Amino acid sequence: MPGNQRHFLFLQGPHGPFFHRLAKMLSQSGASVWRVGFNRGDRAFWFNKGTYIPFQQTPDQWEAALDQILTDKAITDIVLYGDTRPIHETAVHRAKARGITLHVFEEGYLRPYWVTYERGGSNGNSRLMSMSVPQMQAALGQSDMELPDAPARWGEMREHMFWGALYHWFVLASFWDYRNFRPHRQQTVFHEFLLYVRRLVMMPLHRIERTLATLRIKFGGFPYHLVILQLEHDASFQKHSPFSTMTEFLSLVTEGFAKGAPRHHHLVFKAHPLEDGRVAIKTAIRQLAAQHSVSARVHFVRGGKLAQLLNHARTAITVNSTAAQQALWRGLPLKIFGSAVYGKPEFVSNQPLPDFFDHPSRPDSRSYRDYRHYLLETSQVPGGFYSSKGRRELLRQVVDMMLQAEDPYDALLAGKAAPRQQLRLVKE
Repeated sequence: MPGNQRHFLFLQGPHGPFFHRLAKMLSQSGASVWRVGFNRGDRAFWFNKGTYIPFQQTPDQWEAALDQILTDKAITDIVLYGDTRPIHETAVHRAKARGITLHVFEEGYLRPYWVTYERGGSNGNSRLMSMSVPQMQAALGQSDMELPDAPARWGEMREHMFWGALYHWFVLASFWDYRNFRPHRQQTVFHEFLLYVRRLVMMPLHRIERTLATLRIKFGGFPYHLVILQLEHDASFQKHSPFSTMTEFLSLVTEGFAKGAPRHHHLVFKAHPLEDGRVAIKTAIRQLAAQHSVSARVHFVRGGKLAQLLNHARTAITVNSTAAQQALWRGLPLKIFGSAVYGKPEFVSNQPLPDFFDHPSRPDSRSYRDYRHYLLETSQVPGGFYSSKGRRELLRQVVDMMLQAEDPYDALLAGKAAPRQQLRLVKE
């Protein structure tokens, strides 16, 4: 369908101006765009009042209101960031019932220099979940792109934190216009705002703590297993894993390590870079290590870069963090516990955890290289949501992908995948 026949409805997006910039470029293609806002934070980053639709009713009235909007505006496409928050789950259901194209953005499966763009669903709802590695290898017959190197650092953390704090400030300061808004997480908006501010203020102190912990591991001279932690409130953890709390996962890993790991091995827990203290992870790890008599062999690193810890690790363990793909890129044995787009039998171990710590099985690195190649040709788009450089890079390619008839996976099979310039952000 040509751009001038498309009618896009935007729901909640990443913090900051990315959705506004994306909509502006879609408008330039001839499409019409609309935005539903659920709080003042949504409103603050949408700069076209004429296309903004405030939803100020109660959550139980959202489905009926959405249906009315879809009809009144003749919506052909819905755009959202993440597909598991209640607002978006309703939209996914209504889009599929009406045959509306659903565009889903997410953080990159191969972050930090890529974001994810898929249709229909992401993470545990992605089409990747049902694809086999041989199917991906066959599809790559349509491509001759060389596989780029893996970037080793996160590029937008400060911007991410800044836009998050600003978003929650707008929600908090002007809540009276949207009294019925309920955040998709358990914390109140005020608590979310305080957590963002606290994290920004504590960054220098946390950097010192992180540096000291990393040096102890680096110069300790011991083999270690790296546990890549996620945010307990993250959708992938809550919706696509067997755990309801992070403590359940920490307990399982610590017990498995105590039972199976050689006595000279150590265990390193690395917190997510955006961990904000709402869960007392460090305290829980200390208590569990004491309970299993391994306190001298267990370490905690607060955020920071993953690469330098992975470079010397023996194995990696996680629930379903996308960061685990950095471990696979290095050929490290990997154990996961949740649903993940990379959870293929060629890559992840099916050993019981004590056995995995004792004698881990290695991934098929050649197959993983093909898998990574496939993602870079399809759903992984160079750029980012939070920095101006990242947004510019992302918009250069993703608008054409959204206007294309085929989704990224079918486009590759049809020989219509757009050429990629994957290394531009690394070189700039």
